[in-house]
Amino acid sequence: MQHTLLLLHGALASEAQLKFLVRELPPFYQVHSFSFSGHGGRPLVSTEFSMKSFAREVQHFIQERGLPPVHVVGYSMGGYAALAAAVAAPELFCSITTLGTKLDWSPATAMLEIRQLDLAKMQEKVPHFVAQLTQAHAPTPLPELLAATSAMMRSLGEAPLLTPAKLAELEVPVQVLVGELDKTAGVDASRYFADHMPRATFEIIMNTPHALEKVNPDLLVNRIARFVETVQEGLI
Repeated sequence: MQHTLLLLHGALASEAQLKFLVRELPPFYQVHSFSFSGHGGRPLVSTEFSMKSFAREVQHFIQERGLPPVHVVGYSMGGYAALAAAVAAPELFCSITTLGTKLDWSPATAMLEIRQLDLAKMQEKVPHFVAQLTQAHAPTPLPELLAATSAMMRSLGEAPLLTPAKLAELEVPVQVLVGELDKTAGVDASRYFADHMPRATFEIIMNTPHALEKVNPDLLVNRIARFVETVQEGLI
């Protein structure tokens, strides 16, 4: 049986970020992906650069292509967009796997994330990363993307789309994966939100930080495939 899988990337990335999964997943997966607006060269419109808009993009992608209910793998921001979309339209989803998704948004936690988007400090500490971002998102100027991302985070901190109460009503099976060393998503916060979802599983990936390239790809593929099969067999 062929499973329909949708891959959703994180902030400051594009659909290319999760393409390695296409090579690693079994051939009977029908894999789809896209870049959110303002990412990977797509036009950046400030009024459309928000988590609400990204969640709507997920819904529209599934609906416009006439896809059957999908299994989603969302890294970081992609996981949040998937959950927000599923809260609004659960019938579009078979399951959601989140990896390193920050769920505890508040003005204080948003400010901590925004501080990491200071371009001058980034150029000083990680110039190669800045060069990669500039190339990956051209022709959008990197300062515009960083400013839009900061504004999105600030808005999310002031009015989170996902609360324990909303997630408690989500009947879509969710697998919450978080690295033991992930300071962005946080183990305790991830566990707290997972505990409120009626059909969620939770797992800590040991010795793993937030960065996707630090995640063992074989382990990730195993967890995705195992969860999809568990859902398909009606065991969760």
